[in-house]
Amino acid sequence: MDLSTPLTYVKGIGPSRAAMLEGKGLVTAEDLLGYVPFRYEDRSNVKTVAQLAPGEMATVIADVRSAKLSGFKRRNLGLFEARFSDASRAILVGKWFHGGYLAGVFAEGMKVALFGKVEYDNYAGELTMLHPEFEILSGDDEDGEAALHTGRIVPIYEGVGKLTTRILRVFTHRVLEAMAPLEDHLPQRLRQTLKLPDLWTAVRHAHFPPPDSDLRLLNAFRSPAQFRLIFEEFFWLECGIALKRSKARAMAGIAFPIGDRIRERVKAMLPFKPTNAQKRVIKEIADDMREPRPMNRLLQGDVGSGKTIVAAEAAVIAIENGYQVAVLAPTEILAAQHAIYFKQILGKLGYVTALLTGSFTSREKSQLKKLVAEGLTHVVIGTHALLEKDVEFHKLGLAIVDEQHRFGVMQRLGLVRKGPNPDVLVMTATPIPRTLAMTLYGDLDVSVIDELPPGRRPIKTSHATSDQVERVYSFLKRQIDEGRQAYIVYPVIEESETQAMKAAEIMYEHLSREVFPEIPVGLMHGRLSAEDKEAAMRRFREGAVKILVSTTVIEVGMDVPNATVMVIEQAERFGLAQLHQLRGRVGRGAAQSYCILVTEKMNDTARARIRTLVESTDGFYISEIDLKLRGPGEFFGTKQSGIPSLKIANILRDGDILEIARREAVDFIAHPDDQEELRRAVAYIRDHWQRRYGLVTVG
Repeated sequence: MDLSTPLTYVKGIGPSRAAMLEGKGLVTAEDLLGYVPFRYEDRSNVKTVAQLAPGEMATVIADVRSAKLSGFKRRNLGLFEARFSDASRAILVGKWFHGGYLAGVFAEGMKVALFGKVEYDNYAGELTMLHPEFEILSGDDEDGEAALHTGRIVPIYEGVGKLTTRILRVFTHRVLEAMAPLEDHLPQRLRQTLKLPDLWTAVRHAHFPPPDSDLRLLNAFRSPAQFRLIFEEFFWLECGIALKRSKARAMAGIAFPIGDRIRERVKAMLPFKPTNAQKRVIKEIADDMREPRPMNRLLQGDVGSGKTIVAAEAAVIAIENGYQVAVLAPTEILAAQHAIYFKQILGKLGYVTALLTGSFTSREKSQLKKLVAEGLTHVVIGTHALLEKDVEFHKLGLAIVDEQHRFGVMQRLGLVRKGPNPDVLVMTATPIPRTLAMTLYGDLDVSVIDELPPGRRPIKTSHATSDQVERVYSFLKRQIDEGRQAYIVYPVIEESETQAMKAAEIMYEHLSREVFPEIPVGLMHGRLSAEDKEAAMRRFREGAVKILVSTTVIEVGMDVPNATVMVIEQAERFGLAQLHQLRGRVGRGAAQSYCILVTEKMNDTARARIRTLVESTDGFYISEIDLKLRGPGEFFGTKQSGIPSLKIANILRDGDILEIARREAVDFIAHPDDQEELRRAVAYIRDHWQRRYGLVTVG
């Protein structure tokens, strides 16, 4: 058997089990060996029932003598009790509260391994285990395989469909027994320097640790075997990023000279004095654009920090050198907002800004595409419509991608290919923790705007339950009476924009007729036409509408300095990053702004999110908490986010190993022991890791 052997060749895995495994992405022997245990139990203390002593953790192998469910009517606890005995003939009672589900699991005569803390029940005069771990020991085991489950440190796997941890243990053992030792691709010098075990030893010990293993290290994922496997994943990932980076730096790009005329044009455009952070960032971008290679830069900045004005300054550099600029935005609302803003500030320099979105008519699109192809527009702002094949630029020099985590790799690449290696500036208002940024954007230079414009006050955030909503409305009315404006946002429930739209429409009717009959209330949702959205935004911006009832379509891009109150209904349904983005729609003027989070039913995670928002307005702190609450895989809420698919490594848990792997990878690519070793490494990455590395490029 080798790594590419399909799992259907493993004894005991028939078509139905293979389908369950495939549902989890486990198709080959390599996939199964990469499915490592998530924790380990020390079951080496195996005793007969008669040898058990109260207070100890022990493993017992015994037969089920009887099993029954007894209900406590008053509290509906449902206590499941099973009595076990072995050759010593002594009795052990296992008890599980809320154990109704076990009624169909245990049957008389079944052989079971129990692991847990032994206690003495004074009332019944019996030895008991409360909620012990258990495994049924009949079924797939061959002779000799029963020893996999007891009498040792035992690996615990996450179940796959109906396949239990015990079955997965057996299958993994069978694969390891049938496999020839694995070839080790890590550079030998690295293995020696870091004292890493070889790959074959590491894989076997990660699944079935030797008897002298330290259980604490295993459960912290820091045993020598686990360290080696985590390091290796990060090392090849970082090698791929370093290779991409060096390849990008070797490409020919556009060198944009920056003279006094450009500096004067930029000064004439700026509507306010830039902050020190903005000055620093535009210098980093300008220095990059001067170089005769493509710029690949990530611009990070919290909501309201002024990223768009920095992007506009970069646009002036490109336009003054005779090139066009493309701005790609994820939603029509954000694209429309950018178009208004760019027209406003670039129009006074005589530049032409055009907007292209999917809701334009065919005639409007073709007229616009003609202007773009002939070079009669300087800046083209759009949604995915910009990526259509027949959108051709006369001379594209700068591609700006906003809220870039919402776009897939191929979409970004599609935009970049519309010009002769244009410079790329990607922007995000989702602050990304450093460890994650290192992995996602290792092939990008990063600029951070870490201060808000002067005169901005921190937004005061408070929490109210739905039965306190009248008080919320009273506060909102006082703010309106003082001449301010407000947003009321409803969540997209179960990914259904239609349901959210209905909720918003119902509340719009309720608020405009019953709660605020004297106040002009507007409505905004994703199903409105581009014209209606634009009209709703314009009326709110101009102050004709005082309260805007909306779905999350206003999450990014709305900039109305007079809006000082953001009420988020059913706030428990939103993620942390989204709540922070919505809150960032207010606080854009000099007046004190407020965000009120209204909740209905909350679980512990929702409570943690709400508490984080109330306590902090620091986007980077909020994103760290968000990452911890949701884990790396869901952090961006999109499969195209660029999160690499790691098997054993975990960006949250293993940041320290990532740092080491990154340092070693950069050093190895820059200074290999010999070119043959580098060539072998590149071939290995291409053959084994290209699918993952496709996810960490920006194109």
